[in-house]
Amino acid sequence: MSLVATLASEDFNPLIPKAPELIIGLICFFVVFGLLGKKLLPSIEKVLTERRDLIEGGMERADAAQAEAQALLEQYRAELAEARHEAARITEHAREQGAALIAEMREEGQRQREAVVAAGHAQIEADKKQATAVLRQDVGSLATQLASRIVGESLEDHARQSGVIDRFLDDLEAKAVASAAGAK
Repeated sequence: MSLVATLASEDFNPLIPKAPELIIGLICFFVVFGLLGKKLLPSIEKVLTERRDLIEGGMERADAAQAEAQALLEQYRAELAEARHEAARITEHAREQGAALIAEMREEGQRQREAVVAAGHAQIEADKKQATAVLRQDVGSLATQLASRIVGESLEDHARQSGVIDRFLDDLEAKAVASAAGAK
């Protein structure tokens, strides 16, 4: 008989399996399912647990690292603010020291200038007195020589000569002072 004739004679439905095939198929299914459940499922659960722990641990480590980075940032900002404050304090201290040093140097310069001016005035006064004394002698001797020529006799007596010269120069000084006072 042909296969088509056999299929037509029995009410064969391809969608409904025969009972022995169904039982063998179900037994095989449960055996395979049981083996997979016993061997493969724990491995899969282990891998999934490790992966979950790894992800959660990574997130926790990232959060911890971010918190640590934030703490370091705050610490650096505080140190930077402190360093700026310290730099400002040092700058102000240096500015104060510079101002004090400048004031001290000005005072020292003023004292030195006054000392130099005083020494210069003293030297000028000493030179003036010396020049006046030399000029008195020169004018006196010239006046004596001139008077000796005019009078025709010698006026070599030193005491008399000094007295005459001093009177003459005193009269000249008095006239110069009087003319200077009248000019004002």
